[in-house]
Amino acid sequence: MGYQIELRHLKYFQVLAEELKFRKAAERLYISQPGLSRQIKQMEELFNVSLFDRTKKKVELTPAGIYLKNEVDYIFNHLDTIKQQLDNIAQGKETELRIGFLGSAAQKVIPELVFRLSKEYPGIRTILEELPNKLQIDLLEKNKLDMGFVRMQQFAEGISKHLIHQDTFSLVLPMDHPLTNPSYETIKSLSSEPFIFFSSEDSPFYHDLIMGICEDHGFRPQVFHKSANALTIYKLVEEGLGIAIVPTGLQYGYDLKVKFVELSYIPQKTELYVIWKESNRNPALTNVVELLIKRHKVTG
Repeated sequence: MGYQIELRHLKYFQVLAEELKFRKAAERLYISQPGLSRQIKQMEELFNVSLFDRTKKKVELTPAGIYLKNEVDYIFNHLDTIKQQLDNIAQGKETELRIGFLGSAAQKVIPELVFRLSKEYPGIRTILEELPNKLQIDLLEKNKLDMGFVRMQQFAEGISKHLIHQDTFSLVLPMDHPLTNPSYETIKSLSSEPFIFFSSEDSPFYHDLIMGICEDHGFRPQVFHKSANALTIYKLVEEGLGIAIVPTGLQYGYDLKVKFVELSYIPQKTELYVIWKESNRNPALTNVVELLIKRHKVTG
């Protein structure tokens, strides 16, 4: 036989099965009535079964026709679903997004982002991973992350950024430390204390910012320990091995015997940026970046 079953045959059959009148079905399909008859006959010859009982007064589905009608309806419904899914993927509404973030973004920024995505783009699934600044950038450049949340300002060409959040700094002290009211003089009195810093290799800019806070108070800190992990820093402070300066928002989510004393009077602020690679072809990325820029207000 010189022809094969095609989607148009199934569509012709579906419309005729709904109308059960060749004239009305042909009008819906914008073909001639004899043309529709030929297409149905081809289907019956191909399947070697009668799909319709035809008389001068009416057209009815045979048992085989009833079965095929259910299957054809399923096929076209499924094709509609596929088309919708493909449209969603093309528009970035249905895909997977890999997001890196710092611990200081975990308490508010990341939960708010995921909540908004679940409302506006429920088809976007997220893979969330807490990572240091430098590793986020490395993975972003290798296309192993789609976006990151970092405390850095300078990036290689091809990396875009948008300011998401500004925060004050706080001292991290052992619970029994006598300092309670920060001022120029009380902070200067900490010059002999051992300090614990975030690693300068991970974020030189952030390291220099903390160093600048100390220098503004008339001393250069004695840095005894460094870590890329906030929990490690807090544990060292808890054990009396030093003190630290961290973003104020980084105090939440920990249950340790340390206290945070906000340095609200100093001019320095820490800034959290969302970053992404401009050449990233993940269709969801544009939607998420627009969502962040539009709805996530920068707060001080």
